Amino acid sequence: MAIQVLRDLRGLLIQVIHAPDTEGKALVEHLHRMGCKCEATWPLPEAINPNANVVFISVDQESRRQILKLCNVTQRIPPTLIAVTSYEDPGTLQVVLECGALAVVERPIRPFGLLTNLTIARSLWIERQEASKRMRKLERKLAGNNKILKAKEILMETQGLDEHDAYDTIRQQAMAKRMPMDELAAAIINAHELLTVRINPNKNKS
Repeated sequence: MAIQVLRDLRGLLIQVIHAPDTEGKALVEHLHRMGCKCEATWPLPEAINPNANVVFISVDQESRRQILKLCNVTQRIPPTLIAVTSYEDPGTLQVVLECGALAVVERPIRPFGLLTNLTIARSLWIERQEASKRMRKLERKLAGNNKILKAKEILMETQGLDEHDAYDTIRQQAMAKRMPMDELAAAIINAHELLTVRINPNKNKS
């Protein structure tokens, strides 16, 4: 995966949130030499560029509130975050941990280690995104299974079927209608709830 990450670096947009001082300029120059596309931003903006794939952000204890507000904004696909620090004091490290940085680059900025930190951070980010996708897939599967279970119970109760026949009915109807079983199960549940309300409109009223 590391080789693929290295190949993809040239196509990424990197936002550098750092003062345009000697260190900030050096960071942008090093990234340009590595073939990266950079966007320099200062002072701390209200929001991260939604198109940025990677963000280098200057981290210090004094700007903790602004940094956390900037980094904790929920995005559909958050960028890879890398902190730039001057000291390893507990307060600064706490901000680094709280903002969710996946790597740390220390001042003074040097070319050596920059590519390594960027590659490691990007690899960790990819792993997290893949794990998040797997989790969402499992959650959808669990939700679908729960719908099928509830639909089976409805058929068993209303049509006198056993569990096997109720499941078989849902499966065959889903195949006939060319739709996923969980969608058919949801339709059965909705129809049952609608019918229940019509028969007994006061059932769900307190």
